[in-house]
Amino acid sequence: MKFKPKRVRIFDTTLRDGEQTPGVALTMDDKLQIARQLDRLGVDTIEAGFPQVSPGEVEAVKLIARDGLKA
Repeated sequence: MKFKPKRVRIFDTTLRDGEQTPGVALTMDDKLQIARQLDRLGVDTIEAGFPQVSPGEVEAVKLIARDGLKA
């Protein structure tokens, strides 16, 4: 029996995991622009960040959530 998926779903963690890279510090605008581009690419789910880290991260996640993206 062959399994034929109807659709591949993409769950992207760039905004959460990417900032864990030494030397990488994204601004809120950077994060919003990355989220918009991921959305334009058709990414299904964007993990926008880890709000427990800081108040700034909470605001960045809220900004992305309010932007009206499909993801």
